[in-house]
Amino acid sequence: MKYPGHIIKTGESDVALVIALKKQLNKMLAISRQPALKLDTSVTEFDAATKQAVMLFQSQKVDNTGLPLKIDGQVGSLTWEALFGDKSVVRSDTTSDYLSRVLAIAGKAADDKVREVPINSNSGPEVDLYLKTAGMRSGLAWCVAFIYYCFDTAAVELGRSNPMVQTAGVLDHWSRCVKEKGASRITSAQAAADPSLVRAGMIFVMDHGGGLGHSGLIESVAGGIIFTIEGNTDASKTREGGGVYKLSRKIADINKGFIDYAGL
Repeated sequence: MKYPGHIIKTGESDVALVIALKKQLNKMLAISRQPALKLDTSVTEFDAATKQAVMLFQSQKVDNTGLPLKIDGQVGSLTWEALFGDKSVVRSDTTSDYLSRVLAIAGKAADDKVREVPINSNSGPEVDLYLKTAGMRSGLAWCVAFIYYCFDTAAVELGRSNPMVQTAGVLDHWSRCVKEKGASRITSAQAAADPSLVRAGMIFVMDHGGGLGHSGLIESVAGGIIFTIEGNTDASKTREGGGVYKLSRKIADINKGFIDYAGL
C-alpha cells in the first residue's frame, strides 16, 4: 500500500486508510500474543488505542538509515515505510539533464574530498573559487557558494544560463529566489506532510536563527530521507565544517524548506 501523501493521525477521515493501518499494526506488532492491545478493525476511527499502538511500533523500529523513529503516535512517511516496506514510499531521482549535471559536479567534489586549507579557515583553492564564482571574498561561509558554483559550472558546460540567484547567503537565497528567478519553494510543513513534493536536484534550506543557516543539494530522496551533497560541513552535519560531503537527513529536520529550479 502506497503512502497517502499526508501524515495520518487522530482525526484521520479516510476510513479505508485507518483500517489498513490497524491491520498492519496488528500484524507487525504480533499483537495476537498481547490480546489486550489488539486493534479493533471494525472501529473506523484513528482512536487513542491506535495512537498507542503506533507509539509502541515507533519505540521498537528504526527508519531506513537505522535511526530511531520519532515516538509521536503519528504515521508520517518514515513510520509508514517501516510498517509497509520501502516500496510503499516515493523514491525520487531528477529527470533534468541540467540538474543531473549540477549533481554530478557536486558529487565529484565530494568524491575528491574537497577540504578547506587550512582547516576551519573558510578558504583553500576550491573554496576560494566557489566564493569567487558567487561574487564573494575568501573567508566567508560557503555552503551556498558551493551550490552556486555547481549550478554555474553546469550552465557553462551546457551552454545555457544559470537560473540560480548569485549569492553565498542561505536566507538571502531563500528570500530572493522566487521574485528574482522564478524558482519554486516548498515549506518544511508541506514537505513533512507530503515527502513526494521533495525531489532530487532541489536545494534544502535550514534556518539556525540570528541570520545563520545551512543549505545543500538533494542527490536523491527515499521516503522521508534525503541524500545530500553539501559544502562547508562534515560528517557531524554541522553548518561550519571543513569540506564537501555526501550525507543523509530526515526531511522533517529541514526547518525552512526547499528551493526548486527545475524547468528554469
